[in-house]
Amino acid sequence: MMNRAANAPIAAIDAKLKTGLIVSCQPVDRGPMDCDDIVLRFAKAAVAGGADGLRIEGISRLAKVRVALPGTLLIGIVKRNLNDSPVRITALSEDVRALAQAGADVIAVDATERVRPEPVAILISLINQLGKVAMADCSRMHEAEQAFAAGAAIVGTTLSGYTGGPIPRGPDFELLQAMAAKFPRVMAEGRFNTPAQCAQAKRLGAWAVTVGTAITRTEVVAQWFADAMGNSVDNDNRSTSVIT
Repeated sequence: MMNRAANAPIAAIDAKLKTGLIVSCQPVDRGPMDCDDIVLRFAKAAVAGGADGLRIEGISRLAKVRVALPGTLLIGIVKRNLNDSPVRITALSEDVRALAQAGADVIAVDATERVRPEPVAILISLINQLGKVAMADCSRMHEAEQAFAAGAAIVGTTLSGYTGGPIPRGPDFELLQAMAAKFPRVMAEGRFNTPAQCAQAKRLGAWAVTVGTAITRTEVVAQWFADAMGNSVDNDNRSTSVIT
């Protein structure tokens, strides 16, 4: 399989990776943390804690982070709610151009085989033409194969479990391992919520691991704790009932 991203500045990206941790600074939409200043503070805190790079959504937010953290690896995306497509992540050429101008090093696109406004190959080609590194957010192996052949230097497990049916509880380690055996740079992404899961991803061959919710979505993490404690109380009540 030929990858046509040979001229993309991927070597500079490789040089930035030490641990391989990427932090996605995307608060819950319309939540109390969903503002530019807090996203910038999330970004600074993640880098201070040892993150090699950041995944940032939105043109203005990415531009602000680029100014504040000029040497940090930035993966840029734009999310849109389209009327005629379920694809949300960087679906349009205009978004690719805007992300490149805002200072993204890597531009990630939804590479799933769903109805979309523009072909994945067109978006990947444009990213490479603009001198940026293309990343494909995939849900299965065949999509990764197609995206890599089109010139994506990085393929990710980002959308595994998010294209229909119930969302799994944990990461898709099976897909990660299969992709890592075939492609040089695989981003483990999607439900990586513990340090142990991230370490396992690296052992399975992940080039890097993106963590989002567990670090930058306070409401969701608080709910994990609240649900666990509520379930514990329910179980205690049932146990008492049985003993009585």
